[in-house]
Amino acid sequence: MSVEPAVRPPDDAPDTGRSETNPARGAWSSLRPLVLRLHFYAGVLVAPFLLVAAVTGLLYAGSYQAERIVYADELRVPVGAAELPVSRQVSAAREAYPQGTLSAVRPSPEAGATTRVLLAGVPGVEATHTLAVFVDPYTGEVTGALEQYGAGGALPLRTWIDEFHRDLHLGQTGRLYSELAASWLWVTAAGGLVLWFGRRRARRKLRGTTGRRRTLSLHGTVGVWAAIGLFFLSATGLTWSTYAGGSIADLREAVGQTTPVVSTAVVPGGAHAAPGEHAEHTGSGGQGGTRGPDVGVDAVLDAARAERLNDPVEIVPPADPSSAYVVRQIQRSWPEKQDAVAVDPATGEVTDVVRFADYPLLAKLSRWGIDAHTGALFGLANQIVLAALTAALIVMILLGYRMWWQRGRGSAFGRPTPRGAWAKVPPYVLVPLMAGVAVVGYFVPLLGVPLALFLAVDVALGEVAYRRGRRTYDSAG
Repeated sequence: MSVEPAVRPPDDAPDTGRSETNPARGAWSSLRPLVLRLHFYAGVLVAPFLLVAAVTGLLYAGSYQAERIVYADELRVPVGAAELPVSRQVSAAREAYPQGTLSAVRPSPEAGATTRVLLAGVPGVEATHTLAVFVDPYTGEVTGALEQYGAGGALPLRTWIDEFHRDLHLGQTGRLYSELAASWLWVTAAGGLVLWFGRRRARRKLRGTTGRRRTLSLHGTVGVWAAIGLFFLSATGLTWSTYAGGSIADLREAVGQTTPVVSTAVVPGGAHAAPGEHAEHTGSGGQGGTRGPDVGVDAVLDAARAERLNDPVEIVPPADPSSAYVVRQIQRSWPEKQDAVAVDPATGEVTDVVRFADYPLLAKLSRWGIDAHTGALFGLANQIVLAALTAALIVMILLGYRMWWQRGRGSAFGRPTPRGAWAKVPPYVLVPLMAGVAVVGYFVPLLGVPLALFLAVDVALGEVAYRRGRRTYDSAG
């Protein structure tokens, strides 16, 4: 049984157990105040962005289920005896919505699900969105039409939440907020882990504690359990961010790990087959230009089925007279179906095939990571885990601000940890650390730039305090 001292040191006081026989312990004693101050800055200044990302992420985790409920009339129909040819379903959609051009068709993926006919350039629909016309595959009846966004097929509710999470509905400028949050999430999580495991075991326990020490213990306990998931959210969130995502894309290209794309080129002047029965309903429509004979979407889908592309699939009509149809699998749940084929519109022959099994490793990891981040990879279980992670992050942020409140002494509400911690770090630790931070900051600029600003402000405030004759750090710094 351990006996605690009658007078406990402050919860954030650095360890003073530097030992001549334990250099590592001495290095940690000098490094801990620096990590603590960085964690404090990130917690106070970056946490609001993390809080917004967590709240909107929590909403997004439940958006899949909400979408199925809200749009049940468009998504589901009674199961019929047999499905109509896809070309007839496309024709029914175009009769109901003649404006715009055909951009893709998503045949009914399962019994009772509607077919989606996607139209681009429809007046009143955002340029980056399409109008999804829902068709009963058994009767050809149009059950409704909704705006759709992205390869994931997000409908208005999920699109609104997705854009709120990604850019706060502020466009490209707003994306800086989410990249800032993703850039700092792993730093705050790593700093918290280092501080938690660097504390003496007796001071990490939650049971029997009160006040700020209890808040700190609860904050740390939740963080330790959620840390791996937070690292994952940070890494996957950065993969499609503006600046860090660009660096990741450049790296993948440099090492030959880009995602392969099916070739849509067809040989000019090649043999042309006779027009299909429903050629006028196919892409026919894609760009509105004149093209040669077209075998039709039914023959194209049959050719894709022969290449083992089972549901769900998306059929994209030729972009121009020299391009092929593209049929690609769009299942992003495990196991993923991402195979794609190109089909010559004149002959119905498959001209190119790309298999997900043949993707480079980093391309697969990127696909899996993004789909897990959005809750698609493992379906409902994935969404529950995401909801738990975002809820844990919200709790940690609120506890962190509570600790800041409780840390105040008299009029010194929420005082930060003392300055000057970096001066206590041995050069053999500080120099490599600064070099590593500089490299990471270069590739992740929304980590590097704010960190540089933090340091500049901190130095300026320290200089002002020094000129006023105040101490820039206390004995614990």
